[in-house]
Amino acid sequence: MKLFFVAAFLAVAVAVPSSYKPEYKDNKYADITITSQSDERNLDGSSQWSYAQSDYTTREESQVQKKMQGVTYDSYGKESYGEVLGNTNKGSSYWVSPEGQKFTLSWTADDAGFQPKGDHLPVAPVHEYELPVAPVHIPFNGKGYKIY
Repeated sequence: MKLFFVAAFLAVAVAVPSSYKPEYKDNKYADITITSQSDERNLDGSSQWSYAQSDYTTREESQVQKKMQGVTYDSYGKESYGEVLGNTNKGSSYWVSPEGQKFTLSWTADDAGFQPKGDHLPVAPVHEYELPVAPVHIPFNGKGYKIY
């Protein structure tokens, strides 16, 4: 009798329809799926990868190793300035906010630092004003007379 119940339980656990979608509590992103994905790693240290989702979110990035000027340390901790290998990255992302606003962000990261670009990024205000002009100093000899 016990064997029958175990077998019945296994049959129920295994017999799941192929169209079954699990219900996730409070998961508002359950229907978003990956529509394309690529990942390429090369022997020279370069790589590129990308993905796209069903909600039109995309991201792609590539990196290349590059020789740059930088600080190196020997096994004794002594620093020297010379060529080092570093990564340069380029990439972009695209997404749509819950309010329907479209965003595109692109960036470069290299020896000049991280440089993001996007219409939604804040820009520092430009102040246009004249600098005050300092008065001309005319030296005096202490008795009230100008020295020329």
